[in-house]
Amino acid sequence: MSEHIVPIRIYLIVFTALMGLTAVTIFISYHDLGPLNNVVALTIAVTKATLVILYFMHVRYSPSLTKLVAAGSFLWLVILLSLTMADYISRDWLSFVVK
Repeated sequence: MSEHIVPIRIYLIVFTALMGLTAVTIFISYHDLGPLNNVVALTIAVTKATLVILYFMHVRYSPSLTKLVAAGSFLWLVILLSLTMADYISRDWLSFVVK
């Protein structure tokens, strides 16, 4: 485990950023952005998750192997989300073929 001591100021800055991103999420939810709704929501969610992983899980100050495992996990999540979105987007294509 990392023996790096993080100042409280860093935690407060990250907490403020997370609360700000939560406020942005709430603000955006009341506006219709059309096809960009999912993109904006996922961008905010990924940013918040990155902050939590880096600072609250102490990955930023961890050895290289821990960073590699965290990056691999993040890459796996991106692959799963991409495959899910590809399936979701292509569902309407079948209705055009059947007609």
